[in-house]
Amino acid sequence: MEENENQGRKEEMFSRAIRAGKRTYFFDVKETRGEDKYLTITESKRRFSNEEGKFFYEKHKLFLYKEDFEKFIKGLEESIEFVHTGKLPENYGVEEHVEIEIEPLTFEDLG
Repeated sequence: MEENENQGRKEEMFSRAIRAGKRTYFFDVKETRGEDKYLTITESKRRFSNEEGKFFYEKHKLFLYKEDFEKFIKGLEESIEFVHTGKLPENYGVEEHVEIEIEPLTFEDLG
């Protein structure tokens, strides 16, 4: 039965763990059923539960799809540059908009 449950799931194709102080970051490349690759970035922090009296791991996960890589990398690079230099990027404060082409609605379309 377990085999049937896992048939739709794919294992990581690539995985990298980065330990950084009290946090660990996991970069995992996976594949959708349609064979499109995507990246998950997971931040894991060890925490202590006073109620249960034991440690647990708090995780936050981000899914990043390949069509968003370029914009994500640009935003990350600009943010890192600001941390290092304090200099704002040229386009700071200007939101990027996605243009969607919408066909005009006619009365015939309303039925």
